[in-house]
Amino acid sequence: MSSNIKIQRICQCCGREFTARTSVTKFCSLKCASKAYKAKLRNDKIEVSDKEVQLIKTKPVEILKAKEFLTVSVQPYRRLILAAKDRASPCSVRLFRSTSITHPCGLPH
Repeated sequence: MSSNIKIQRICQCCGREFTARTSVTKFCSLKCASKAYKAKLRNDKIEVSDKEVQLIKTKPVEILKAKEFLTVSVQPYRRLILAAKDRASPCSVRLFRSTSITHPCGLPH
């Protein structure tokens, strides 16, 4: 079922006037249709990227601070090592250089 319709249109890409054979034709050639398609894909990618950036910018500060609770603290491991040193001998003085930790053998730092 072909139609014999001939409609004068203006290309949405280059602005040239052309004769369309269907009522939905928007572009004068395959080259213009390809350019428009690639531009649409490019704009869609940019739009997705912009949405992701906006989500990151508007993310509440509390969520970012909550990530600190997921990190592992060193102090519990120090306590475990010191507890193990109480049971073991000989003691190593060079294990920690922190002044907040008392030496398990009672030796000065």
